[in-house]
This record gives sequence, C-alpha cells and structure tokens, in this order.
Amino acid sequence: MIVGLTGGIGSGKSAAAEFFIDLGISVLDADQVAKEALNINSPGYIEFVSKFGNGYLKKNSEVDRLKLRELIFSNPSKKKDLENIIHPIVRESIGNFITTSSSSYSIIMVPLIFETKSQKNYDRIITVDCKIPLQVLRASNRDDQNEIQIESIIDKQASREERLSISDDVLLNNSSLSDLKKQVLVLHNKYMELLNE
Repeated sequence: MIVGLTGGIGSGKSAAAEFFIDLGISVLDADQVAKEALNINSPGYIEFVSKFGNGYLKKNSEVDRLKLRELIFSNPSKKKDLENIIHPIVRESIGNFITTSSSSYSIIMVPLIFETKSQKNYDRIITVDCKIPLQVLRASNRDDQNEIQIESIIDKQASREERLSISDDVLLNNSSLSDLKKQVLVLHNKYMELLNE
C-alpha cells in the first residue's frame, strides 16, 4: 500500500513522518529529493546551470535557493523550467523507493498532491491539518522567514478545504506532539488491519 502524506507549510508533516518511521514504516520525503536534485555536479544541477546560467549560484557554486525561490514565485515560465528538471528526478526516486521498500506499507511525503493532481498515485492520502495561525507561527520559527512571507506561501498552496477534499485520513495537529503521536499510532493500527483483511 502506497500512502501519500500531505499538508501545508508548517502543518507538521515531518513530525508525523518521524512517528511513522518510529513504527518501522518507510518514508520518502519528496521535498528532500527535490532539494538534492540540485546538489553540485548532479545531473539536475548540470541541467539547471545550462538553463538558468550562473546568476543563480552562490560564490561556492551551490544553487542560491532564496534567489531562485523569488524568481519562480514571480515567473511562471521559469517555475515550469525548474519543474521540468526536478520532477523527472523525483519520479525516478519515488519509483526506486517503492520497489525497494520492505515495510508493511510505504509513505511518500508530498506537500503538493492536490496542486499536482497526483492523488491517483496513492492508495490512501493522509492530510496533516492545523489552523492557519499555527502554520504561520511554526513555519516562521523554523524557516527564518517572517510571517508575511509564510502567509504568501500559504496563499499559493492549496487551501485546507481543497487538501481535505482528497484525503482518506486526517491527522489534526492543533495540539501537542504527543497528541499527534497518538493519532499516528491509531492510523498505523488501522492500516495494519486493512492490510490483513
């Protein structure tokens, strides 16, 4: 069984993923794969430099992700160019992950399942959901970005309602990490029962 784990910025996807990992479940972070796709001298990096030039590189030759983020937020065609480099790499990694995973079910953590209309790729979809003010607070504390920047990212992502419309299961993360952990355990047990039916 392939499970998609989604949620907006600061909702607590990573925390939920860690609890599943503690239960012995394989988790792939698609965002992390996308980030690594532009690591220096990787095929994605080489393609990136040939399309975007050296203007988006730092002095140490790494991709200047902050400068790149500003560009793609304001330029849809450049965003598309970047996606055409990264998405095939991510798809290949997901394929490899699924074929090599040995846990009872596998989780792929993908923030943009609704936006990419990729829900058909999963047997079940979990949304980690929380109130927007909490998202803003958590993400601004974590990402060294101010609340206005975080709100702008939230505005560009799917709404809570849109995300919930494609969900089979919801983890409500408005409380403590221990509360989230309990919900993950309940969901894990439900999945193990489904697999044993």
